[in-house]
Amino acid sequence: MAEINKQSNKWEQEEVSDEMNNWELAEEESVDWRGRPSNPTKHGGMRAALFVLGLQAFEIMGIAAVGNNLITYVINEMHFPLSKAANIVTNFVGTIFIFALLGGYLSDAFLGSFWTILIFGFVELSGFILLSVQAHMPQLKPPKCNPLIDQTCEEAKKAMIFFMALYLVALGSGCVKPNMIAHGADQFSQSHPKQSKRLSSYFNAAYFAFSMGELIALTLLVWVQTHSGMDIGFGVSAAAMTLGLISLVSGTMYFRNKRPRRSIFTPIVQVVVAAILKRKLVSPSDPRMFHVANDVVPSSTLPHTPRFSFLDKACIKTQDTNTKESPWRLCTVTQVEQVKTLISLVPIFASTIVFNTILAQLQTFSVQQGSSMNTRLSNSFHIPPASLQAIPYIMLIFLVPLYDSLLVPFARKLTGHNSGIPPLTRIGIGLFLSTFSMVSAAMLEKKRRDSSVLDGNILSIFWITPQFLIFGISEMFTAVGLIEFFYKQSAKGMESFLMALTYCSYAFGFYFSSVLVSVVNKITSTSVDSKGWLGENDLNKDRLDLFYWLLAVLSLLNFLSYLFWSRWNIKSSRSNNTNVVGDENI
Repeated sequence: MAEINKQSNKWEQEEVSDEMNNWELAEEESVDWRGRPSNPTKHGGMRAALFVLGLQAFEIMGIAAVGNNLITYVINEMHFPLSKAANIVTNFVGTIFIFALLGGYLSDAFLGSFWTILIFGFVELSGFILLSVQAHMPQLKPPKCNPLIDQTCEEAKKAMIFFMALYLVALGSGCVKPNMIAHGADQFSQSHPKQSKRLSSYFNAAYFAFSMGELIALTLLVWVQTHSGMDIGFGVSAAAMTLGLISLVSGTMYFRNKRPRRSIFTPIVQVVVAAILKRKLVSPSDPRMFHVANDVVPSSTLPHTPRFSFLDKACIKTQDTNTKESPWRLCTVTQVEQVKTLISLVPIFASTIVFNTILAQLQTFSVQQGSSMNTRLSNSFHIPPASLQAIPYIMLIFLVPLYDSLLVPFARKLTGHNSGIPPLTRIGIGLFLSTFSMVSAAMLEKKRRDSSVLDGNILSIFWITPQFLIFGISEMFTAVGLIEFFYKQSAKGMESFLMALTYCSYAFGFYFSSVLVSVVNKITSTSVDSKGWLGENDLNKDRLDLFYWLLAVLSLLNFLSYLFWSRWNIKSSRSNNTNVVGDENI
């Protein structure tokens, strides 16, 4: 018995030793601000991540104050019609997330996340300042008039400065966003058990910081925009971004930074080229016959999986061991597995596009929906319509901490997963709930329109609350689950780029919204006089309720599609024993 206990203790010590060795290897891959190997006692951890969370709260505060009230500015002061104004907003937000791909690539390949954030943070700040100047100078806007009363308001013709400022903000924010999440997550080592659990808590904390920033933007900053003018409001956004950059710089001494890997796409292209060149070869039945690099540490290698077997031909050796083949003809198993991982992420990514199309409606048509309702809270106070989007964030600042401190530990005991609720399950819950957000929106719009047109009554703005509440809860599940799922995948050295892909889903969602609005208007234009469901520039004449029902149906179909692809992802990844965060039942 003593001998068994002795052997058991030996195995436990070896296991702890292996964990510490993996942690030390991970630390050697990261550096401090001077480029020296980071010290786990001085660099990284939640202390360092707090500085990034500060940046995230202030950055989202600034960009949300602009984006969520932009449609009001574009209609009331630039005098664009409703459908065109909605497309300006969705195109702006979509462009932010397209630029996220650029930010992720520059970070992983050349600059690193810290320097990418710092450089493009100042680009975003310059855009906020220019927006404030444009909104302040009358010569850069059309003559004043009320588009709700005067139907002949002159549409802005000289809008170059406005669009230049807007897309400077888009460029800066797009490149900053994925790197904030990745840089904060880089402060935790996935190879260390305790830090791996804290990484999951960090993603929840990041969403809490996001919610706080959104809440302040949609209440205080939107109130400033409404009562003090958009020029002052844009200036406050610039001040918030300045505070965010100060928070980032203050944490410089504590950050652990990952080294950029130069070209992150070359290894992917090499696998594709090598697989094509060797497409006629027969793969060996024993995976151990595939090419494995001998000059890398075991912790950075990935085991072979049977999915996408056509790519396995890229690692078939065709020459003797004394002759070295070109990397464009012979790739390693790890290299091939990383490409397989990226391909498997595509359907999960695509499943969130409709979800973000729904988000686009809450930032455009739902704001206008609120504008046509009774916004009076008292004789002297009116609720700004853009502040409607603060409703879910008021709830989330209480719900997210409870989720992390109560639900996650309980779920962790049931599932055995560090995240409590596994990321793929979390995404699915959010996608399912988003359908009911559109159902609520459609029912409310029908009631609002009938009350206004048939009875002459104007509903209270509080009737719009359910659709924002439901979507807020669904976003807490979907957004955080997607970020965690993508970050924890096996494509090492591409963390920022994978974070950018999650934001790219927002871009496709907002662009799809613009296309969907145009297509719906074209299809539903039954005569010369009819401009379609959304073309009248008057919600009492439009059929926004039918458009919302259409989105509810699309959302439900999208959820069913997600169930299929998530199960496929789990099944295809099940033989890979390293870093599979989706090993769960959906």
